[in-house]
Amino acid sequence: MLSFSHLSLADGVPIYQQILRYVKLGIAGGTIAHGEELPSRRVVSALLGVNPNTVQKAYRLLEEEGLILSHTGAKSTVVADEAAQSRVRGELLQAEVRDTIAAMKHMGLSRQEALALVDQLWKEGETP
Repeated sequence: MLSFSHLSLADGVPIYQQILRYVKLGIAGGTIAHGEELPSRRVVSALLGVNPNTVQKAYRLLEEEGLILSHTGAKSTVVADEAAQSRVRGELLQAEVRDTIAAMKHMGLSRQEALALVDQLWKEGETP
């Protein structure tokens, strides 16, 4: 069963966005599989100490994106297939890269310096 316990109201990010991101990361990374049931809204809201409508908002957005199927009075099921998993992975990675580029620009790095840094870190990650 998924654990939402690491999400925090003190994070500064709205809790529904944290839930949304957590589930998307799980789908993108393959740790939340097609057919897996998400905990009920009541369970998640009790665990986090938030209004069930907050959890409902995250689940509704996930359903609108075609990632889960909600059943009235029951748990929601992940329906994301490989294509959806790939799409979500791309969206999340693009957002991370955009944030990183913005930070690099803010710090005054040129495009060439930024690419050199990425290349260096990429190579460091290849060495055992």
